[in-house]
Amino acid sequence: MSLTEPLSPQSSLDEGVAALRQDLLAAGGPQISTMRNYRFAILPYRPQEEMKLRRLMRGLTDELRAAGWGVLPISLQKLLLDRIRTTGEANVQAVIERERRLYAKDPERALDYLRDKIAPHIEGPEGIAADVARLIAEFAAENPAGADRTLVLIGRAGALYPFFRSSALLKQIDGKTLNIPVVLLYPGERKDTTALSFMGELAADRDYRPRIYP
Repeated sequence: MSLTEPLSPQSSLDEGVAALRQDLLAAGGPQISTMRNYRFAILPYRPQEEMKLRRLMRGLTDELRAAGWGVLPISLQKLLLDRIRTTGEANVQAVIERERRLYAKDPERALDYLRDKIAPHIEGPEGIAADVARLIAEFAAENPAGADRTLVLIGRAGALYPFFRSSALLKQIDGKTLNIPVVLLYPGERKDTTALSFMGELAADRDYRPRIYP
């Protein structure tokens, strides 16, 4: 099989979640990374399996919480919408109307317009990455379980397509997670050992350091 082919049937979402669970519950503490001070991992899944992913994550979350873990789910979709809403209802409606008019003439031009409007709210260390780091810090302060019994699940990344690359997000929160294990739920395709294609649409990105499951 070519290394550029999508995930094989053997590399299923079920197997990825099972492997992640095993490593989180390892006897010596979470083992999702070979680097003690870099506790990031990525769980890729096909975008059409979004509902299955949510079901599996609810099961894993319930199991961990029952065992005394603190689990923080973070929705990138909610963070994006919250940031957009802070610009004011009038501005949001103006952007919507402008995008509709442009789309009727040229869909690509409409996409470029949205990219220009949305990118400043999500890109860079003061964008959504800052919101993620803040939520992790707040959760850690309120949760006495400790880093070895705490998990952050970052999901709904598809809402940022095609405006953002998740590899940039992981870089920007590195060093700001208090050594708590962080798992990015990644809608897309694995192209080889370290390459991921966001939503299966963008060119494969090899700019990833974390463990990719399974």
